[in-house]
Amino acid sequence: MADTHQSRRNFIGTLISLAAGGWLLGKFLTPKVRRKKTLLTVAKSELPLEGALVYREARVALLRQGEDVYALNLVCTHLGCTVNVTATGLVCPCHGSRFDRHGNVLEGPADRPLERYEVEAGGEGYRVLV
Repeated sequence: MADTHQSRRNFIGTLISLAAGGWLLGKFLTPKVRRKKTLLTVAKSELPLEGALVYREARVALLRQGEDVYALNLVCTHLGCTVNVTATGLVCPCHGSRFDRHGNVLEGPADRPLERYEVEAGGEGYRVLV
């Protein structure tokens, strides 16, 4: 009788160990799906044709050229200063990096283009997703 009691404990302990191990494997081996969050929502009527809307606090510019609408992160890829949007392009006030209206580097010291955010067009406006 003593053997059955001990074997029941071993069996229950093994079941608990297997369940915990399976849970840990499932938790750490499954890829995490990163949901995109909405950073901004802008009405279509607010965005000027061939123009830009600049949100300094969010450090984002929403630009439109024809039917193409896109958003750029206004953090300079050189040292993290906030880039200014001008009529000719984007200029970093700290070290003079210049970018075109698509965020590509025209003049250094920045060596990488500005990050682009996904823009989703809805019925009434645009959503900038991060």
